[in-house]
Amino acid sequence: MSKEYTEELLLDFGADGNTLIPVVTQDINTKEVLILAFANKQAFDETRKSGFATYWSRSRAELWKKGMTSGDMLKVEEIRINCEQNSLVYLVIPQGKGACHAKCDNGTPHTSCYYRKINEDGKLEFIEK
Repeated sequence: MSKEYTEELLLDFGADGNTLIPVVTQDINTKEVLILAFANKQAFDETRKSGFATYWSRSRAELWKKGMTSGDMLKVEEIRINCEQNSLVYLVIPQGKGACHAKCDNGTPHTSCYYRKINEDGKLEFIEK
């Protein structure tokens, strides 16, 4: 039976568990995309065990439980998987002031990492809420 029709979880993290799978993280209520990050087997297992979004930080090469230092944790309510079982969506309830490490002018974190858009002239523009 193909991955598209099985009820069995068949994520492929590679033989060593370190193959990274993209994870789109959305607010469960607004469906706003908050973060795009990656998970290896360890991060995925920790997310399922703790109930909080945990990723693999490519820049720091370590496990990253979102919000452990800032308090802006993401409580995972549901995990969705695509048809080929090679990407995930975490539907979350944000527990803090925002999801992004970048700050607004007032010092609070942006709600989402996607707080800018590209204009027709190729420049970045802040999206006001």
